[in-house]
Amino acid sequence: MRILVVGAGAVGGYFGARLVQAGRDVTFLVQPKRAGQFRAQGLRIVSPSGDFTVQPKAITAAQIASPYDVILLSVKSFDLAGAVDDFASAVGPQTVIIPVLNGMHHMDVLKERFGERAVLGGVCYVATQVDSQGRIIQLADLQSLNYGELSGKKTSRIEAVYQAFQGAGFDTAISGNILGDMWEKWVWIASVGAITCLLRGNVGEVVAVPGGNDVSLSILRECAAIAAASGYPLSEASLSEKSSQLTATGSSLTSSMYRDLEEQRRVEVNTVLGDLIKRGQKHNISAPILQAAFVSLSIYERQITARKSEKAA
Repeated sequence: MRILVVGAGAVGGYFGARLVQAGRDVTFLVQPKRAGQFRAQGLRIVSPSGDFTVQPKAITAAQIASPYDVILLSVKSFDLAGAVDDFASAVGPQTVIIPVLNGMHHMDVLKERFGERAVLGGVCYVATQVDSQGRIIQLADLQSLNYGELSGKKTSRIEAVYQAFQGAGFDTAISGNILGDMWEKWVWIASVGAITCLLRGNVGEVVAVPGGNDVSLSILRECAAIAAASGYPLSEASLSEKSSQLTATGSSLTSSMYRDLEEQRRVEVNTVLGDLIKRGQKHNISAPILQAAFVSLSIYERQITARKSEKAA
């Protein structure tokens, strides 16, 4: 299968590099600067399971010549609109799009633009970041990528995707409940993001302070209540596991949103927190602590935008 990876950042770059390493037919759709990095130094992965470098094929939007079989979409939510325009000519009648963005807003955007049939659901778990040299640093030995038909059916095309992705250096599986899986991840990243960004510390630092446990669990309950009201309740086992992870003494757990905050980069506040709050409001679910995190990060986001505008001027 011809695979187009849209976005060569921390997530798309990691999974795409693993697929290249496994000999799959992978092309990256990137900006000219990133394409130049690939030509000069390859795509470098620093991983607990072993460092490696691949020399991937890379194109820009103007160089798309024909449709691809699979589009693995991995961009930040604030870059989604531009990315959709860039890869639109790569979508043909048989193309499947596997998005691994945070939240659910992107699903509405993709279905409206390309039709529901073209869109699969996707969930990935990986802890990575891009360093100043353009290398992708894997922070923990965790890497999984699951996908499924929105209907939950096991189709020939989802089987074909599985055949292309299995054995490529990461855990992968077909999900029969991909929308539920996506909501479960959303609850998780919103909880961890709100906790670490609002309280400005990792999980261990938060729970070491009196009241830290209570605030963390309250945020998790708020997020889970919105998911349940939206038709995607988490199981008791899942909630128990997440509660334990969010109150673990000495834990260094943070979120990608927190790491972006620490590096003074933009954060996905609207799609991870804002959209979740809006969906809760439709069902009269109150989420005051989540709202506080949203307001705090929205102020930060405006400050970052203002600084960039000042520099550009």
